[in-house]
Amino acid sequence: MKRYYLGIDTSCYTTSCAIIDSDFQIVGEARKILEVKQGERGLQQSNMVFQHTKALPKLISELPQLPISGIGVSGFPRREENSYMPAFMVGLGYGQSLSHMMNVPLQVFAHQENHILAALRELKTIPKDPFLALHLSGGTTELVYCHYKGEGIFESHIIGGSKDLQGGQYVDRIGVAIGLPFPAGKHLEALALQTTEYEPLPSSVKEGWISFAGPCSAAMRRITASMSDLDKSNLARAVFTSIGNALEKMITYHLQNKPVQTLIAVGGVMSNSILRHRMKHYCRRNHITLHVAQPQFSVDNATGNAFGAAFLEEIRG
Repeated sequence: MKRYYLGIDTSCYTTSCAIIDSDFQIVGEARKILEVKQGERGLQQSNMVFQHTKALPKLISELPQLPISGIGVSGFPRREENSYMPAFMVGLGYGQSLSHMMNVPLQVFAHQENHILAALRELKTIPKDPFLALHLSGGTTELVYCHYKGEGIFESHIIGGSKDLQGGQYVDRIGVAIGLPFPAGKHLEALALQTTEYEPLPSSVKEGWISFAGPCSAAMRRITASMSDLDKSNLARAVFTSIGNALEKMITYHLQNKPVQTLIAVGGVMSNSILRHRMKHYCRRNHITLHVAQPQFSVDNATGNAFGAAFLEEIRG
């Protein structure tokens, strides 16, 4: 008899919930992107909390009514001391309340782990050997050395990433500057796919750490200098190419000290087809197994938390 597991995630820009079964298949999923006013590049935490609080009951009501055997929820951004963000308190509070009323186990994951688990769900397992996780989103650019210790706990160390702007911030700043709505990722990608020609932007990596501020400033100068006749597709292609170049340089640096067999690429920016193509070919050249979630599950969603809760209960059972 199948069992069912609920996942909840209340991130910076998406409210989401999902149910998967004991075969790790999705049987229900609902999400809502938080509303950002035209021309703005983000939300205050208080606004995020308000929108999550308003959206989550409706989204849960859209899921099928099934007997739930366990719940997984994002309780904090990453598994490290003092990792905290008010937005996650909404989902955590719902998870704790439902767990108590339904008398089912609650598993609390990091939002970063939720992304990793979403990519691993299709494998139906979690690698026992250490692996690298590339987390690229609006709020995060991190290369994480991960070792699964069991019981839903990843021992993880951030070994690389961005020292200034995050990958998604770079994309959004350029997108908004040329008139695209926020978040700008999918709109900028659509422009980039219209051409293979571009005027290169720099990529800055020093000792395994990326700086996106310099490339972003260079792109902004290009916009200011030629706004009347700006080739937006050319610029969009250049932005994603500079990101891809930086990621490859960063990963290559760290592989010298942390040789692994597996790379898991997650986060909203990694739903981008250009970057996924780059990572696929990079890993093939370097004999690394790459795991990515389908694009719709690479962006913020709750399927990883549901899978994590299911995986823990099923292997225990």
